[in-house]
Amino acid sequence: MRHSSKLIVAAFAAIGLTSTVALAQDCPADLPVIEAGVLTMSINATIPPKQFIDESGKLRGLHVDLGNEVAKRLCLEPKYQNVDFAVQIPGLDADRWDMINTGLYFTDKRAGFMQLVPFSVNALALISADGNPKGIGGPEDLAGKVVGVEIAGFEEKKIREINDAQMAKGLASMDIRVFNTYGETFLALGGGQIDAVFAGDAIGSYYQQQGKFTKAATGLFPGTPGAFAFDEPKLAQAVADAMNAMQADGTYDRMMDAYGTTKMDAWERWPGKFTYFYTGK
Repeated sequence: MRHSSKLIVAAFAAIGLTSTVALAQDCPADLPVIEAGVLTMSINATIPPKQFIDESGKLRGLHVDLGNEVAKRLCLEPKYQNVDFAVQIPGLDADRWDMINTGLYFTDKRAGFMQLVPFSVNALALISADGNPKGIGGPEDLAGKVVGVEIAGFEEKKIREINDAQMAKGLASMDIRVFNTYGETFLALGGGQIDAVFAGDAIGSYYQQQGKFTKAATGLFPGTPGAFAFDEPKLAQAVADAMNAMQADGTYDRMMDAYGTTKMDAWERWPGKFTYFYTGK
């Protein structure tokens, strides 16, 4: 059941918190959220530095910082459901959460059945064992090798497309193995079960900094944005408005710079402000 933010105003008024009422009245009205006063977000906290669980058990990363700031500007309490990527889109459709906040790759196909608010530009990388012992320099070097990728994401689709194109040119097929999380994927790489991981550039940088792996190829296929996803147009617009306010006051730039993440103005389809994309009916 979706709840209106007017319920919060009424609750504050009932107990006489007039200053809080004034604050709540400045918030976007009638936001369709599944729990009154809360912005529930799905996340897959296995992709440092963008989303991960730190040593103290706390949720950390760029996507968490963005989600917390957006929720604050909507006068909602942030709440996260840490789930596998494969269930995030079905869960959104089933009203298990209000927003997917996991850096979902933007595609026109996805914009046909849910609202997408792109917020950062991604590039991809190939990560190998420390020192790159297999001499991997690009996708063609993966022919005949075992490649790990997280299940059901853009990376899996892209590596399969690359493999099909290379096979059409006569190269040997990759052995593509999918894992539930990137944590599992890198464990397999560290254990010698796979030859390389195909993942986001920022993920590759993080694991390389751990001293266990090497970015064998970087900056691959730049330009595909990561996006927030919604099943409610009004909430998508409210989040886009919050992001525009964050850009205007410098918060957005500071967060992107802190994590070394490419900003939206690098996307060739960037309309000049945050907005939601939806082509469905």
